[in-house]
Amino acid sequence: MPAALFAGNPDRTGEAGASELLINPWAQSSGWYGLNIASVRGVEAPNLNVAGMAFIDGSQLEFCRTEWLVGSEISLNTFGFATKVGEGALGLTLTSMDLGEIEVTTTENPDGTGAVYRPRFSNIGLSYARRFADYLTGGLTVRVISESISDAKAIGVAMDVGIQYISGTKEHPEKIKMGIALRNVGTPMKFSGDGLSFRGDIPGADYSMTTEFRSESFELPSLLTIGVSYDFFFGSTNRLTAVGNFVSNSFYKDQFGAGLEYALKVKNIDMFMLRAGYRYESGITSDEERTSASTGIAAGLTFQYPLDDLNRSMVSLSYSYRTSYQYEGSHAFGLRLSF
Repeated sequence: MPAALFAGNPDRTGEAGASELLINPWAQSSGWYGLNIASVRGVEAPNLNVAGMAFIDGSQLEFCRTEWLVGSEISLNTFGFATKVGEGALGLTLTSMDLGEIEVTTTENPDGTGAVYRPRFSNIGLSYARRFADYLTGGLTVRVISESISDAKAIGVAMDVGIQYISGTKEHPEKIKMGIALRNVGTPMKFSGDGLSFRGDIPGADYSMTTEFRSESFELPSLLTIGVSYDFFFGSTNRLTAVGNFVSNSFYKDQFGAGLEYALKVKNIDMFMLRAGYRYESGITSDEERTSASTGIAAGLTFQYPLDDLNRSMVSLSYSYRTSYQYEGSHAFGLRLSF
């Protein structure tokens, strides 16, 4: 008897928390929606596939500013540092999300008290990756997540693991790449603090006491992502990379994506790169069925320039734009220094 199979877990949408972990905060990789988990390299790798950090030869320092869903007053600041250590690479990333000011309301003042508060979401990750063979790399990230307001806070710990497999021809030994990453697997989070308590009267008594509400715990938005990458070379200065990606979300719809990146090589480095990607999920093309602000399209560019004749030190500038529904899209600006 035939049976229908459905991937993803749309019925569990909204049951997970810490959804900021699903946002790619980096300007370069977000230019094709982070679909490059098979080919990502360097300091941005821990947010997609940590195995890609193993390709660092020296050190990288990067800062990125993201204006998320312009009009919502939400922004992200991200800092990353990665360096080669022995046979592998060690990295540190820090992301802080600013949700702007929210007016304080109470039962007595539902229209506002005149005061405001600022929620703060942040996470810090420590990563290690190394090559196990010429064709295989792997890595691990341990991340601490914090969500807080002035009188309530939740803290959790998550782990990401990833591998990349490389193959190709004698002329281009890294022409074909495959990657798998399991992300955001960790402890449930639960809010606690003075914000969950109140002063109330005791029935049958003439005094009051402090009572605390019980906060329900919530899971992290874990996911499994699989990707492939293939490089096309046109002469010695032009490269076109095609990527494909599948994401299985534990608490959301599954996603499929594909993207392209063109690179122009000058002075033996990819000096100019232009990229675009599309990520599809069920209902994304319909205003009635859409459950995400994203409309699936992303584009970006990178310009990098050597600071010495041996190309050991480089500065890189990146920009990306992601389209959105009812907002004015998301802009990301990144500055990277390799040395």
